[in-house]
Amino acid sequence: MTDSPLAREDLFDAAFLDRLRSLAVRLRKRRSLMRKGSQSTPATGYTREFKDYRQYTPREDYRAIDWRLYARLDKLFVRLYEETQELNLHILVDTSGSMAEPHGDKRKQALRFAVALAYLGLAGHQRVSLYSLGGTIHQELPPLRGQGNIEKVIQSATQLKFGGLTDLERSFADFHPTRQRYGVIFVISDFFGKDVSTATESIKRAASWPGEVHFLQILHPEERTPSLEGEVELAEVETGERRRFWLTHRDVQRYTDAFDAFCDELSRGCASHRIDFMQCGAEEPFEQRFLDLLNRGSALAGA
Repeated sequence: MTDSPLAREDLFDAAFLDRLRSLAVRLRKRRSLMRKGSQSTPATGYTREFKDYRQYTPREDYRAIDWRLYARLDKLFVRLYEETQELNLHILVDTSGSMAEPHGDKRKQALRFAVALAYLGLAGHQRVSLYSLGGTIHQELPPLRGQGNIEKVIQSATQLKFGGLTDLERSFADFHPTRQRYGVIFVISDFFGKDVSTATESIKRAASWPGEVHFLQILHPEERTPSLEGEVELAEVETGERRRFWLTHRDVQRYTDAFDAFCDELSRGCASHRIDFMQCGAEEPFEQRFLDLLNRGSALAGA
């Protein structure tokens, strides 16, 4: 492993969670204004929430009568329910070496997104699961439901150890989200695989997952435009391989062009397979970028 787990205070504090609670309340209000009844999705897995009463009329199923209310008011009423879709929220976090070294801010940004997404899912009574991506995929937490489980998510997130290789193709092939309930899947990664083709090939596997898929790419500015020139020795953080280079300004520009081409191909591949793709800098203000992610539209945010 390339790095030790982060302390809780390095990622989250009481003010951060208070802002998440405020955001969750605003999103619930927005959902109630924009939608009534069940959410528009072909999946199964509905729950019924009490909505209101109305007077009983002949030919209705007598089993819907609220007999306790009848005992109090001596009138027949039936209970009305609103069907809401239960979602399975799957959060996949890349824990390979490139997410922590040499730019530790990438790990911090990724974990903040993971916890914030989990909080919204738990606050919305969805089933939330956390996974780590490395040589393969590993489920860090079983499906959790209920806002009180956010501490388990935070503890698990802060204990994640980053290091080693990313095998996106194998990880995505080994991920089998349930088909019994509609899923919302967020993959948080830099999408650096064994070579530049790995990420685009993995998109095809992600496109077969049941539900709504989002790719969130976390990058550091130095990864696109490194401050390097002259004779340098570079170390590959995931394999430990070292190489010496003589870099000119033109070489760095060629690298930047290749990096941009990689990101553009990833974005286009996601678009062609109806996967939402968003890029986020490790140094960017988290809260604004998190709102940007939700505003793109997701069943999680009710938009």
